[in-house]
Amino acid sequence: MKRIGLAGIVVVLAVGLMSCQQQGERLRFATGGTTGTYYAFGTAIAQVLSERLGISITVESTGASRANIQFIDAGESELALVQNDVADYAYRGVDMFQAEGKMTSFSAVAALYPEVIQIIANPAAGIRSISDLRGKRVSVGDSGSGTEFNAQQILNTHGITFADIQRQNLGFGASADAFKDGRLDAFFVVAGPPTPAIVDLAITHNILLLGFEPAAIDRLMEQYPVYAPFTIAANSYSGQASPTETVSVKATLIVSNSVSEDTVYSITKALFEYREQIAQGHARGNDLDPAYAVQGIPFPFHPGAERYFKEIGLK
Repeated sequence: MKRIGLAGIVVVLAVGLMSCQQQGERLRFATGGTTGTYYAFGTAIAQVLSERLGISITVESTGASRANIQFIDAGESELALVQNDVADYAYRGVDMFQAEGKMTSFSAVAALYPEVIQIIANPAAGIRSISDLRGKRVSVGDSGSGTEFNAQQILNTHGITFADIQRQNLGFGASADAFKDGRLDAFFVVAGPPTPAIVDLAITHNILLLGFEPAAIDRLMEQYPVYAPFTIAANSYSGQASPTETVSVKATLIVSNSVSEDTVYSITKALFEYREQIAQGHARGNDLDPAYAVQGIPFPFHPGAERYFKEIGLK
């Protein structure tokens, strides 16, 4: 399969110092764009797993969820970070995977942290709410990405279709650059806040983080149960003085079914036993919680992950 959206192998982490049954095993880890949370957090995870398990992990920059599932299905990656909703679409062969059909070559390892819907707008363009995006120049994420589908669902619950906006399909970093250059009025980001691309943008430009009305959150969750309410804390970004009410999905670590039960057990165990070390590499490591990890995943867990969670009294 052609590697859609692959920016290339960026980091190759050496075989770790500690020995285990998987010593010398090599895994490819599909993450996301280099300015997003997936790539940075994935690198932190891979570094710790390499050091603790003796596994050589190649961290890959990709087009994120949809592309990552395609890579695993094609046998081109073994580990990946994805949105739980996108993985559900793939497993059932619906929505963005309707044309390709079901992809069941992967399993869940753990839900990691909330992936927050963040809508960045230029207040100078007359935007004060999501409804004001009608007619504006809006980036909805890479074409075919989970962000694009989230944007479509959210806009639809506000009575707006893609035909009602001047749609652009740009990744997080490219969207921020276009915003800086005055080529965009707003853009969608689905990532854990604070997101580097938005942090950098807010330092030099006046931005508005658009919030949801409670009724809009209820409508969205009724139609798409994978969403959950989320509050972005005040001062997450420069100039954001008040909390912002929005919604989230879950960033989830998935694995190819071809990876052995023992290897996935060791990965899952290390993920939580060394979460403090992971957090030293990226703040999202502070979100790692076994109880959170097993909730809201609508497709099967890998037997190795199940073994670990049952061992600690979960599932």
